[in-house]
Amino acid sequence: MTEANKSPKATQKAPPATPAETTETEAAPAEASNSSTDAPGTTETIPVAKAKKEKAPAIEDQPFTDFVQQHLVPTIETSLTAQGWTDLNLQFTKSPVSISGLADIPDCWQIIGRGQQGKRQFNLYFFDENIQGQRGFSCSSNQGRMSSIESFLIDERKMTLDLLMFGLMKRLNAQQWLSPTHPAAVS
Repeated sequence: MTEANKSPKATQKAPPATPAETTETEAAPAEASNSSTDAPGTTETIPVAKAKKEKAPAIEDQPFTDFVQQHLVPTIETSLTAQGWTDLNLQFTKSPVSISGLADIPDCWQIIGRGQQGKRQFNLYFFDENIQGQRGFSCSSNQGRMSSIESFLIDERKMTLDLLMFGLMKRLNAQQWLSPTHPAAVS
């Protein structure tokens, strides 16, 4: 084998530079130019990498209470009003879980939603003061006492506003509280 066959770079020529690559290379300072010469008469042009734009932090990265008060509660209010809930009352509070037999659970942050002339109530619990932490859900109809608490979106790795809303709306729809044909949903 000859030397030329052993070294493929020596015989290969770089593809012709596009006008954009040529302009970038010519406009770039000498130290930023990534041109190299492998053999006499051949020049390989490599485009200069553009600086990455820094992403704005996600709204879910805000402090817990700020995220809930500024984003989650208003989004819940907008969604439930659009679904026909009347006289909606949403509270964000840190209080004990109001289910009998669960007095040993420490106070936790809750979104308490009441509506439909007091016929419907749901609680969305945040036990760890963090949307990524443990969450729970309970609901009651006709001013009855809540009898159980269930886990809420426990299999999700990264919790987002959209995911919280999806889970809540899905859960309320399972109760048939969002159906337009349900008597409580009609004004």
